[in-house]
Amino acid sequence: MIDEDTLTPRQIVEELDKYIIGQGKAKRSVAIALRNRLRRQKLPEDLRDEVAPKNIIMIGPTGVGKTEIARRLSRLCGAPFLKVEATKYTEVGYVGRDVESMIRDLMSVGLSMVKSEFQEKVKEDAEERTEEELLDLLLPGVKKKNDGKEADAGAAAAGGMAERGPQTREKFRKMLRDGLLEDKSVEVDIAKRSTPSMQIFSGTSFEEMDINLGNLSNLFGSKKKRNRVSVKQAREILLADEMDKLVDMDRVVEIAKQRVEQMGIIFLDEIDKIAAKANRYGGDVSREGVQRDILPIVEGSEVHTRSGMVDTSHILFIAAGAFHMSKPSDLIPELQGRFPLRVELQALTKGDFVKILTQPKNALIKQYEELIKTEDVTLVFDDEAIERISEIATTVNSQTENIGARRLHTIIEAILEEVSFSAPEIRGQTINITRHYVDEKLNDIVADRDLTRFIL
Repeated sequence: MIDEDTLTPRQIVEELDKYIIGQGKAKRSVAIALRNRLRRQKLPEDLRDEVAPKNIIMIGPTGVGKTEIARRLSRLCGAPFLKVEATKYTEVGYVGRDVESMIRDLMSVGLSMVKSEFQEKVKEDAEERTEEELLDLLLPGVKKKNDGKEADAGAAAAGGMAERGPQTREKFRKMLRDGLLEDKSVEVDIAKRSTPSMQIFSGTSFEEMDINLGNLSNLFGSKKKRNRVSVKQAREILLADEMDKLVDMDRVVEIAKQRVEQMGIIFLDEIDKIAAKANRYGGDVSREGVQRDILPIVEGSEVHTRSGMVDTSHILFIAAGAFHMSKPSDLIPELQGRFPLRVELQALTKGDFVKILTQPKNALIKQYEELIKTEDVTLVFDDEAIERISEIATTVNSQTENIGARRLHTIIEAILEEVSFSAPEIRGQTINITRHYVDEKLNDIVADRDLTRFIL
């Protein structure tokens, strides 16, 4: 994550360029939107509340980088990020998820992020406590160094050792740290929660039922069961318990709520699917209903979550859609007004595909080379092969449905199917992927339009 003080729009675009090819206009728009959120934090409090986020609609075919731009943006600033599909929500009164659940889900993401940060801070202390607990389990009856009296002579000697007391504990501590006791078994208490057999909560969130989650143990019944596990497994169980004890959850909730309200990002995908075209009826009535239900969330309202009320006024919404069958103006006017920034992403060209295969940190060619290398097989793609793969991807996208960069996954899987299958049997070999190799694997498929539709 980049320091917020140096998170300039240019730096944001440079970071996005490491993972996403092209789409410069979209990158600039989201970079400015993010920077404005950081600028807003420095405003006087009375003015800060008046500055609303500039929500964005990204327009473009699938596979051109809409989702990836939003996801990478959230990682840059460490903001709680949630991707949802507009089509999963239904109008109030119909069966399905209500739109407020997206805020509850975002709050859950924020809680997980902040809790993880707190756990990292207390991890060292938790590890020390865990070590002491493991020694207590390995040496029942043997006192710690500062406990004063040693254990009674009748205490069972762990590991068959007759010696008692601090010296024994320190010997076991060294063995534990050296990993010599990982397979030894100990008994630990593991929380077990019984759940009702009746599906009384199907399709309903706890918040909607107004149940206090803190008292769920009374509803479901909670008990601990003593299990025998290895020291390695016991360490994980005890460490998690100790970190939970050391983390101040009230503080976690407070920070997470603030972070969600001030820096949260919701990526609302497939928004074009709920755009109701003029002169149409039937399902479009419900689509408009979903839009009207989403509107107050985007405008700014308070949503009830298990962590309290969350104000959505300053959450950044990035909507995206292909808009093949509809256009942004088919959205209800009020919702359009809440997305003042419109960015059109361009379809990917052959040159873009070449860059996607080779340039990003997570480039596809690098991914496949590393995957096969785990089998001690070396893959070498020459430049002409990469050019040919890009050419085929462009051709297939133009002749069938344009699915953007996702087409590259399909094509490379078809090319490397034989290598992936036989890799364990050809260890130590180097496989050169040439233009001829690519043509040999794909020419018949590309030449047959029907096969192309089914296979590529």
